[in-house]
Amino acid sequence: MTETATTPRKQTLDKDLDKLVHVEEATSTVARGLVAPGLALLFLALAAIFAGTYTFGEPGAIIIVAAAAIGAYMALNIGANDVANNVGPAVGAKAMTLGGALLIAAVFETAGALIAGGDVVSTISKGIIDPAAVGTPEAFVRAMMAALISSALWINLATWIGAPVSTTHSVVGGVVGAGVAAAGISSVDWHTMAQIAASWVVSPVIGGIVAAIFLAFIKTVIIYQDDKITAARRWVPVLIAVMAGAFASYLATKGLNHLMKIRQSDALLIGLGVFAVSWIGAHVLVRRQSEGMENRNQSLRRLFHLPLVISAALLSFAHGANDVANAVGPLAAIVFTAQQHTVDATVAIPLWVMIIGAAGISLGLVLFGPKLIRMVGEQITKLNPMRAFCVALSAAITVIIASGLGLPISSTHTAVGAIFGVGFFREWYTAHSKRRRAYLERKGIEFKRNGNGEADEEELELQTTSREEIARRKLVRRVHVRTIVAAWVTTVPAAAVLSAGIFLFLDFIA
Repeated sequence: MTETATTPRKQTLDKDLDKLVHVEEATSTVARGLVAPGLALLFLALAAIFAGTYTFGEPGAIIIVAAAAIGAYMALNIGANDVANNVGPAVGAKAMTLGGALLIAAVFETAGALIAGGDVVSTISKGIIDPAAVGTPEAFVRAMMAALISSALWINLATWIGAPVSTTHSVVGGVVGAGVAAAGISSVDWHTMAQIAASWVVSPVIGGIVAAIFLAFIKTVIIYQDDKITAARRWVPVLIAVMAGAFASYLATKGLNHLMKIRQSDALLIGLGVFAVSWIGAHVLVRRQSEGMENRNQSLRRLFHLPLVISAALLSFAHGANDVANAVGPLAAIVFTAQQHTVDATVAIPLWVMIIGAAGISLGLVLFGPKLIRMVGEQITKLNPMRAFCVALSAAITVIIASGLGLPISSTHTAVGAIFGVGFFREWYTAHSKRRRAYLERKGIEFKRNGNGEADEEELELQTTSREEIARRKLVRRVHVRTIVAAWVTTVPAAAVLSAGIFLFLDFIA
C-alpha cells in the first residue's frame, strides 16, 4: 500500500521538476535574447557619460550629451547593417567562420575609423543643404538631431527585416527631410540629389557586371579546363594580383585619401606597383599550395581562402575610414554648433566623437551583425570561394571605375549588386553555356533535366521540368531581391519623411 501511495507522488514530483526545468530553459533563452539589447543600451549610456566628461561646464553640454547617445545609436546600426557587405561573402563561402569574421571586421573597422577616418567632414552631407538656409544655430542642431534619429531608425528597421541598405543614403534622406522641414524645398541642392539617386542604379549594375565578368573568366580559363591545377597555377596569381592592385587603389582613393591628398593617377600607379609585387608573391604561394592537389573544384576553392580573408579585412578598413562619418558627421556638427553657437559648412571632428563612432560600429557588428552577414553571404545566392572572390574584387574595382568617371557610388549597393550579378550569371550560364555542356560530355557526365541525378553543384543545377520547381530553385532567391531592392528605393524618401516629422516635433517642443 505504501508503494502504491508513493508512486503517484513520485510521478507528480517528476512532472513538477520537468516543469521547473522547462521554465529554466525558457528563462535562459529569453535572457540570451536580451543580452544584446542590454549591452547596446549600456553603450548608449556610456557614450553619453563619455561625452559629458569632455563637455562638462561648456555651452550646450546637455544637448551634446543627448546627441552623443543618438550618434552612438546610429553607429551601432551601421555596424549591424553595413559591415555585413564586407565579410558576408567570405563567411558564406566558408573561407572563415562567423566568429573570425566578426573579430577581423571589428578590428579593421575600428582601425580604419581611427587611423584614416579624417578630421574634417561636411556637416550637411556633401552640400545637399545650405547651412545658411536652415536659420538659427538652434534650428540647425534640431535638424542634425532629426537626421541622426531618422536615419538610425530606418537602418534599424532595415536590419530587422533583413535588408542591407546604404547608410549614406539614410543620412542623406535624413538631412534632406530635416532641411526641407526647416527651410523649405528650395534649400535642397537637387542636382546633388539627382547624382545620389543615380547611384541607386549605377552602383549595383556596375558591381553586378564586373563580378559576372570575373566569374565568367574563372569558369572559362580554370573551372572547365581538363587540367584545373595547371590552369590555376597560371591564372590564380594573376587574379590575386589584380585584387591586390585594386585594393591598393581602393584604399588610396577611399581610405588613405583622408590622411594625405592622393590624385586618381597616383592611386592607379600605386595599384600597378602592388599588382607587380603581388603577382610574384602569389605565383610562388599558389605553386606551393597546389602541390599534390587533386584535379577537382574542391582543390581550387582552397586556393582562394587566404585572398578572401585579406579582402574582408581591407574592405572593413576602407569602410571604417569612410562610413564612420555617417555616424559622427552630424554629431560633430551638433557639437561645434552647440559650443560655438554658429553654423559652419565644415567642422573638425573631436577625437572623443570619433572614438564613439568607431566603438559603436564594432559593437553593433558583434551584437547584431550576424543576421545580415548570413543574409548577404548565404541567403541571396550560394557562394563558394571563387564566387565570393569575384564579389570582393568587384567591390574594389567598381569604386575605382566610378571615381574615375565621377559617378556617385554606394559600397552597400555595389557589394550586394555584385552578389546579384554572380547569382544571375550562374542561372544564365547553367542554362545556356555550350562550353559547360561540352565539358560535362567530355567528363562523361550525363546532363539531366529531371532533377534526379546527383552531381557537383557546378555541374547540375536548375534541372527540373516543373515550372513551379524551376521558380523555387532559382539560384538567386527572388524574395530577397524584392525585399532588398524595395528597401533601396525607399531609403531616401522614408528617412526624409521620418526626419521631417521628427524635426517638426522637436521644433514644437523647443
